[in-house]
Amino acid sequence: MLSPSCARYLERVTVTSAAPAGQPQASKNWPASLYRRPDGTIEQDVSPARIREILQAGEGELWVDIDSTNMHQHALLEKVFEFHPLAIEDTLSPGTRVKFEEYDRYVFVVMAVIRFDEGTPEPFDLATSNIYFFLGKNVLVTVHAVPSKSCSTVRDRLMRSPELMARGVEMTMHNIIDQSVDAYFPLVEDLNVLVDGLEERLFEQFDQKLIHEIFKAKRASFSMRRHVGPLREVLNILTNRPCGYIRPETQLYYRDIYDHTIRIVESMDTVRDLLAGVLETYLSQTSNRMNQVMKQMSIVATIALPLIVIGGIYGMNFSRMPLTHNPYGFYIALGTMVVVSVLIVWWLKKRQWL
Repeated sequence: MLSPSCARYLERVTVTSAAPAGQPQASKNWPASLYRRPDGTIEQDVSPARIREILQAGEGELWVDIDSTNMHQHALLEKVFEFHPLAIEDTLSPGTRVKFEEYDRYVFVVMAVIRFDEGTPEPFDLATSNIYFFLGKNVLVTVHAVPSKSCSTVRDRLMRSPELMARGVEMTMHNIIDQSVDAYFPLVEDLNVLVDGLEERLFEQFDQKLIHEIFKAKRASFSMRRHVGPLREVLNILTNRPCGYIRPETQLYYRDIYDHTIRIVESMDTVRDLLAGVLETYLSQTSNRMNQVMKQMSIVATIALPLIVIGGIYGMNFSRMPLTHNPYGFYIALGTMVVVSVLIVWWLKKRQWL
């Protein structure tokens, strides 16, 4: 028996105009979906009312992909699937952390999708978004606010090979997560290339502005590590913890993704170590340059000191001083300064301070 609110919702989002096949015409308020009937045939983009019928029948495999920016599609989570309000609330929060939660009728998984932000001129800026998974018996619901390339790829693959859905909706979730994790590898490689470029620039020519790029790269590596680290723990749970919605033979496939996340985390740790080395080299070069400047200034002060002393002595207003009334006194004092300066320079070179 449908609740009054659910009945009103289904009536509002269902378009009654007929398509040539005699099925309700698809509406923009309907989520993308694939349903494999028990006889092996495929339905796509089914209506919310049809989704309700499939859930009540409990047969076949159903995957529903919801755009959370469409309030009618997002309302399915509450009105039709009847998920927990806390989980539904998480799907509306972009800052929800990567996690795994288990409920009575399904498990709830959150993973982060990371990419370089092409909308900013900075090469290290990251853009992140979440994909939310509700995995139940024969039902998978994915929710995302940003178009998901992984979901599109898996959907196209299932449309070309419908028999893949016979492996279960848990394998569909595996394929989506696998596609998303594989997309991390080019990001890590690009970050490695950027760090290598910073290192080369640092040794070729010292640039004071390089410190800003080093810290931006460190922020990007920490951000990526912060998202991949919890995902590794989630996949560890999906791989090793007994779950009523993931068969043991399917958990072997999740173990492969878990191994990938370990590789990514290790690569990110390597990037962080490289950045720490680049930063240490930058600070060492800055210190060396400062020491060189101080050394040059000390040499100038050392050479100028006796000249100032001589000039100060002959600047005193005493009537009786050596060479005060000598017509060549000025030239003798000037020559003395030159000789003293040459002697100091010779002594500094002999001590190998120049």
